[in-house]
Amino acid sequence: MSVVEQRYHAVMEVAAGVAVTQVAARYGVSRQSVHSWVRKYEQSGLAGLADRSHRPASCPHRIAGEVEAVVCELRRRHPGWG
Repeated sequence: MSVVEQRYHAVMEVAAGVAVTQVAARYGVSRQSVHSWVRKYEQSGLAGLADRSHRPASCPHRIAGEVEAVVCELRRRHPGWG
């Protein structure tokens, strides 16, 4: 059974009236995880139960690509500069 299917079954058990504590114990996760799955399922359906990347969407202090290219070219031309 896939991760999404397991989470779906857990959500359906909660919807059927089984206590969140019992569902969490059965699936070996925290109560907070089960509550999170229920909330995500209500908002996005099955797609909400899939794993997502934890990578940030942006990095505010990242330099522009053009500046990075210039720096890399300077380092290639002058390897002894440090």
